[in-house]
Amino acid sequence: MSVKLGLDAKLYYCVAGIGGTPTWLELTNVKNVTLSLTKGEADVTTRANSGWKATAGTLKEGTIEFEMVWDTADAGFTAIKNAYFNNSLIGIAAMDGPIATNGSQGLWADCMITDFSRDEPLEDAISVKVTAKPTYSANAPIWKTVGP
Repeated sequence: MSVKLGLDAKLYYCVAGIGGTPTWLELTNVKNVTLSLTKGEADVTTRANSGWKATAGTLKEGTIEFEMVWDTADAGFTAIKNAYFNNSLIGIAAMDGPIATNGSQGLWADCMITDFSRDEPLEDAISVKVTAKPTYSANAPIWKTVGP
């Protein structure tokens, strides 16, 4: 069994999206990344379930939430900010390790930045809370495992 630590996970972006062969750039100015994967539910209960409710999974939903230090000189920060203000898609890869290392895995998706909220605490750095969600694209989100 192999334990992976959050500090070893990696978050990447690709301004051109995930199609073709994406050129991934690591977002190093991030902390507290959360990858939420959920499914809708359909009730498929019948009398044959002997009094038990039965559920079938329907559409998958992915959300990537993270925080960044407000650093306008950081290229990754600028790419995320521009994707938000320009309503443009940005490829995001939320990986459990380096994207070029065999065995690393995570969600690849063309995303819209749906939240870009700035926090200004008195005794801490200005930061931004970011939410990215898969968007309409020629490229469907995929769970990618790197390897031969």
